[in-house]
Amino acid sequence: MFNRSLLKRIFSLLLILGLSAFGLQDEPGVPFSITHFQLKNGLDVILSEDFSLPLVSVVVAYHVGSVDEQPGKTGLAYLCENMMFLGSFNVGPMQHISFISRIGGELSASTTEDVTYFYQTVPSNQLALVLWLESDRLKALEIDAAKTERAKQDLLREIVQRKADEPYLESSFAFDRLLFPDFARGHNILGREEDIRTIGLEDVKGFYAAHYIPNNAVLVIVGNINLAHTRELVEKYFDGIDTGRELPLPPPLKPAERKGLVQTYQEVLAPSPAFHLGYRIAAPYSPDHYALAILDYILLKGGSSRLYRKLVRRESLANYLSGGIEKRAGLAALKIFAVNNNETMVDLCQKGIFSEINRLRTGYVSETELAKAKSLFKRDYVNRLAVPVERAMFLAEVFFSPAGLDGIPKELARYLRITPYQISANVNRYLVPENSVILNVKTR
Repeated sequence: MFNRSLLKRIFSLLLILGLSAFGLQDEPGVPFSITHFQLKNGLDVILSEDFSLPLVSVVVAYHVGSVDEQPGKTGLAYLCENMMFLGSFNVGPMQHISFISRIGGELSASTTEDVTYFYQTVPSNQLALVLWLESDRLKALEIDAAKTERAKQDLLREIVQRKADEPYLESSFAFDRLLFPDFARGHNILGREEDIRTIGLEDVKGFYAAHYIPNNAVLVIVGNINLAHTRELVEKYFDGIDTGRELPLPPPLKPAERKGLVQTYQEVLAPSPAFHLGYRIAAPYSPDHYALAILDYILLKGGSSRLYRKLVRRESLANYLSGGIEKRAGLAALKIFAVNNNETMVDLCQKGIFSEINRLRTGYVSETELAKAKSLFKRDYVNRLAVPVERAMFLAEVFFSPAGLDGIPKELARYLRITPYQISANVNRYLVPENSVILNVKTR
């Protein structure tokens, strides 16, 4: 197996050198190749060479997630992710995993609100095996009653385990239902237990047939590859798969009501009082998104961020603090979660947050603090491109985003050009009481 930490350090150093050479630190540019083409069945393919190590990462991303579920059928997207490992007509249950493990590779999968990812990293001479496995489960996945029931029971057990391990999980689900204004974006990825129990074989078959199709997917290959040979392999394994049916229309966006909301939630398993605070903000990749992303770093990222420094280190108002911008299929919110010792600390902690926000509302952030936030943002941005599998995930995400592949050369520069005035203007526009949701978590 690969030493992921060591690989990341190696790739980070190489990429930083490349960023400097190509000027991406301050000006548009991309320090690696991107080749994009589309097969006749609608499958988009992105290739990116990286000869640093004899490895290749393959990501197959489908433009489907919990946002595509209907009321009463939550959990279908996550269920289908699990079904993809239960075997096809050619590959046995979990055999995909054993194939990759035997060659020293790594693999995993993840489901978000609007994209489902399957990814693996293997020695570059094993690329054909990965492409065969991915194409096989796209065209020949076996979905039957027994496998559906197995996937349902696995998911129900995972939900029970997650609730036991994460005492604030159910309050976070309740908070999201308040923060995001429609069912599609407000319900959680795991799904409701009562919905999962009633999901039938035809539900799974229908959801899979509608979304797990070439014309709703992107295949990304990053690593030590020959472009011409890799294209031949892609066409060999994927070109013969039939185009799927016409894609379903995405769920319409429901405008959020500009009205502040404060509610209380009784969390049975919570050991201490806590609260969720959220602000509905500009849509991802909209003009205001870039300033808000840097604001996120000023407030919440790193031990020297304003809220961590004030609430945890200086005044000890919070035992635990986390947060950041969350994107959900065309919507975004700035979320903050804090765990406190008692109800008095909850109140003081919230006042401390509002105090820092008011400071940004009425005065400009210093150039020094802004430069530090941008430096941290740039570090994280570079790290997303540092290891082939993470670069492949990044390319798949950007491909499905409004920015698209053509927007990559200019993306980082948009964040690095943000000014103190833009930070203040966006605080005044979005981080206001009438745009906020607070869910106070009570213990028994």
